Amino acid sequence: MSETTIFADIFRWLPFVLWGFALNILMSILAIMLGTAAGVFLGFGQISHVRLIGRISRLATQLFRNAPWLVLLFYCIFLMPYSFTVSGVTYNVPSWLRATLGFSVPVAANFSEIVRGAIGSIPKGQWEAAEALGYTRTVTLFRIILPQCVTRMLPPWMNLYALLITATPLASIVGVDEALARTQAAVQSEVQPGFLIPMYLTLLTMFFLYAYPISRVSSALERRFRTV
Repeated sequence: MSETTIFADIFRWLPFVLWGFALNILMSILAIMLGTAAGVFLGFGQISHVRLIGRISRLATQLFRNAPWLVLLFYCIFLMPYSFTVSGVTYNVPSWLRATLGFSVPVAANFSEIVRGAIGSIPKGQWEAAEALGYTRTVTLFRIILPQCVTRMLPPWMNLYALLITATPLASIVGVDEALARTQAAVQSEVQPGFLIPMYLTLLTMFFLYAYPISRVSSALERRFRTV
């Protein structure tokens, strides 16, 4: 099989794989949004002075943060309903949406730890000074502490997203028709040994070109905020 033929076959399958890659991007964006929102609440829960809330939040954070992403993905895929009925109308829940919720669980746990660490990095003297001025804990958190935490949370949040996009091919294991699944379909259709490695290398390049700039921007922001 000549190199010219291999490249021609890759270009022929490229739009098919790119549509699958677009689904990877969609899942990653939705998962980071849902995970970030949930992680903020978990992070606040970890620093709560209410002992029960603090313990539950820390337990959930450590459990989901240290659990394999694939295991959490399987749980969400198979425990969530495949359909639901509203006013007599049945709506199917696509597998990619269930997978997105599965990815959002470890994202929430990891972002919870980012929130806790950022808040914990603020000197305690600022809390004490705000308390001396008559500010409540809630007002101090939202008006004084959190504005300083944004720059501290942004670089690790971006790194978390870069990790998330590279984890989305796991969804192919549970039947989601994303880029990896489509690449496998293309390789099986061609049944030519010389096509396998170049096609998977093309897929790797897609993820690299998408994730690497995010990692570089994250590093640049981290260096900038460190000097501010």
